[in-house]
Amino acid sequence: MTILIRAAGGRSILHRFGASIANNAKPSHRFYYSNAASSAHVAVPPPVVPTSHDPPLPSYLLAAPTTEITRFPSGLRVASESMPGSNTATVGVWIDAGSRYETSRNNGAAHFLEHMAFKGTSRRTQHRLEVEIEDMGGHLNAYTSREQTVYFARVFGSDVHRAMDILADILLNSRLDPMSVSRERDVILREMKEVNRHEEELVLDHLHATAFDGSGLGRTILGPESNILSLSRDDLRMYIDTHYLAPSMVIAGAGGIDHVELCELADKYFGGLRTELDEEQRRSDAVCLDEGKFVGGDVRIHFESDALAHVALAYEGSSWTSEYAYPLMLLQTLIGNYDRAAGKNVSSRLCLDVADGELANSISTFNTCYKDTGLFGLYAVIEREKVGDLMACVTHNLARMADDVTEEDVERAKIALKATMLMGLDGNTNVCEDIGRQLLTYGRRLTPAEIFLRIEELSADDVRAAAHCVFHDKDHAMAAVGGIEGLPSYEWIRNNSY
Repeated sequence: MTILIRAAGGRSILHRFGASIANNAKPSHRFYYSNAASSAHVAVPPPVVPTSHDPPLPSYLLAAPTTEITRFPSGLRVASESMPGSNTATVGVWIDAGSRYETSRNNGAAHFLEHMAFKGTSRRTQHRLEVEIEDMGGHLNAYTSREQTVYFARVFGSDVHRAMDILADILLNSRLDPMSVSRERDVILREMKEVNRHEEELVLDHLHATAFDGSGLGRTILGPESNILSLSRDDLRMYIDTHYLAPSMVIAGAGGIDHVELCELADKYFGGLRTELDEEQRRSDAVCLDEGKFVGGDVRIHFESDALAHVALAYEGSSWTSEYAYPLMLLQTLIGNYDRAAGKNVSSRLCLDVADGELANSISTFNTCYKDTGLFGLYAVIEREKVGDLMACVTHNLARMADDVTEEDVERAKIALKATMLMGLDGNTNVCEDIGRQLLTYGRRLTPAEIFLRIEELSADDVRAAAHCVFHDKDHAMAAVGGIEGLPSYEWIRNNSY
């Protein structure tokens, strides 16, 4: 196995290992090295108001339910969307904190807390918590991302009050029993091994580490093994005390739910949230959000016995509030996705070229937005002997994006993008997720009608400008694992992408 770490504009560092590693083996440690660049942040524009020149909106958008939002004096926000006729509801707590908000010392704390939340509180044992949820026919879940932590419950509308009681209990009254903390270390380590068996998860973690080396976005969500083994109850409690504050939290609900009732429940169960940190906590580096600097570079992990290569190639994308956010959504749709088993994607020139040459098993385009930066790129699974041909095809297609996108291409992409967005809002859980995320991201909810208007305003010039901004003469980040001996050099890829 060979690991090559390459910095954008910097030197290479080569690590050689024995070639006798099993086909599916993965390294137990990771190496990263890269340089620095910058990113831009643009404030979200004000709400779009339709004019007589705009195309008429479909009646199902105009008749869509509205999102009711209430801000408490503490800074806590409550937002909900009632769906007439729905007997079920989803309610949850969205917290503006994830692995990005951690330090190198406590990286993994947010995810560790996600595990500990279900291990019992000062009012409920783990068994009682499980029985209570089961007796409601409900579902309780949580997840941690790089910028957000989320706890939510799906229940009957008549049980929303019980769900809110449970959510508040596991968030604010978790016992964090030292014995339970110790037992959970092994569970998280097993989860880490399972994640590392999935090449896509592994590659995208490597991609973030090399793209944002030196900043919080480069850290993994699970944290390093050393932290999992050393994080203490006090570390977890400190993370709660410094990040679970009223202004950083949104309570969202959707489905068979009443907004006034949800506000009353929020006041009852979350009314005692702290509103700010004390002076000592404000001085602590544990609460600092560092700038997400895209630095470029790549990491290559070569397994000589692997028949496939897994490659993620990315450029600095846009923040949620960037002027390029919506043009890049269209660009992502234009580049498209390809799976050999599903046949050709006739709307994407790249995917047509890949299919005609049988250059890859699959390609997926991703457009990941964060507060102040983003990643725009492709993830590909390739037979090792076709890696070079696939990269030549990808760079050629990316280079022509800044010039060859037509108005017809953009109109087709608009239809596909709007359909994808509407399908993503099917069900009260998806709507609740959208409400919570948008309030943390934008400070308000952009309705589907407003989003459609923003999409309709875009032209081919806007998409070409976004492509030029992302690809033209820009450093990239790349992570590659497997049979990658045919992968071109960093300089070759950079020089052929524009």
